Amino acid sequence: MAQTNCWIVAPQGPGGEAVLIDAPPDPASIVARLNEHGLKLVAIFNTHGHLDHIGGVGSLVHGTEGGHEIDVRINRHDREMLTDPSKYGGQLAAYLEGCDMRPPEVIGEMDDGDQIKGAGMTFTCLHTPGHTPGSVVMTLDIEGEAPVLFSGDQLFAGSIGRTDLPGGSYEQLMQSMLSKVMPLSDDTHVLPGHGPVTTVGRERATNPFLIELRHDRRRFE
Repeated sequence: MAQTNCWIVAPQGPGGEAVLIDAPPDPASIVARLNEHGLKLVAIFNTHGHLDHIGGVGSLVHGTEGGHEIDVRINRHDREMLTDPSKYGGQLAAYLEGCDMRPPEVIGEMDDGDQIKGAGMTFTCLHTPGHTPGSVVMTLDIEGEAPVLFSGDQLFAGSIGRTDLPGGSYEQLMQSMLSKVMPLSDDTHVLPGHGPVTTVGRERATNPFLIELRHDRRRFE
């Protein structure tokens, strides 16, 4: 309903453990996919606190057998958006109907440079404020393949996250882009919070915001 990408990462395939990157409202399709492949959800890592990315956390934690053991993490600057989502719902509050908005009993944090583990994988968290104060992206190295960037609402195919919502800042987002995203290798796969997948190299060459950043980088250094 929110047209948000939710990424299920399960390195062992069917029957194994899985990590979820973001949990949009109305997570019935997520549960169906997990059940279809017999996956055990062990962690939910939230790229930021907007409702279209965290609205399903409560339903997944409280509606899953052993859900209290799921490792739920978010950056501390967006923590309250997860603990009290109705307060920050804004125009997305309509998505709350039917969702279990009780927060997890335990919420872990993740900050810049943290190594976050789940399902046998290690993700590196990079704090990228700008879309929200607590926005993060996560990288995942895969042996023998190009690395993956879960970019949340920081970077999209052909665009960037909006900065006109409370707590947003275009200057901060572009500073984050310059210091955290632009140094990544061109072959890095970008799995964004909305829209199609892309690569860092493709965005570096064609994304108008990254082209502008390359030409005016001193403004954001």
